[in-house]
Amino acid sequence: MRRSDRKQDEAFARKVLTDAEYGVLSLVDQQGKPYAVPLSFVLSDDIIYIHGATEGAKLRILEQNTNAVFTCVGRTNILPEQFSTEYESAIAYGLASIVTDVQEKRRALLLLAMKYSPEFDIQAKAYVDRALDHTAVIAISIESLTAKAKLPKQPIQE
Repeated sequence: MRRSDRKQDEAFARKVLTDAEYGVLSLVDQQGKPYAVPLSFVLSDDIIYIHGATEGAKLRILEQNTNAVFTCVGRTNILPEQFSTEYESAIAYGLASIVTDVQEKRRALLLLAMKYSPEFDIQAKAYVDRALDHTAVIAISIESLTAKAKLPKQPIQE
């Protein structure tokens, strides 16, 4: 990381991953072409769960190459007069796999539902049961995690 003064610790990275609304999954296909897709996600211990269709580019790519990078940006604040931005970001490197265990898949989908719709826990369980066979879940096992931020300057204590 070029700007070591902006480097943050793992706990900070996990907080960004927990709080961020969306992230970008990046993969490399068999021809060496990059593939990146923004999506919703949830962090659970050392695994990032995402969901989507049961067919498509990301699933085809993962059959050949399980290396994945997941990036998210947390809070931002544009500082126009400084030509700058306060921000927080995290990057997770790991291996991605399609979840085949039904209990893990159900748990992951419930975690996603609780992150984005916590006030609908009863409805979420019914929704997950209906969607289980029509939804793919991908688990990214985190191998390394980095974070970077330009945080607001703290007020001077008098």
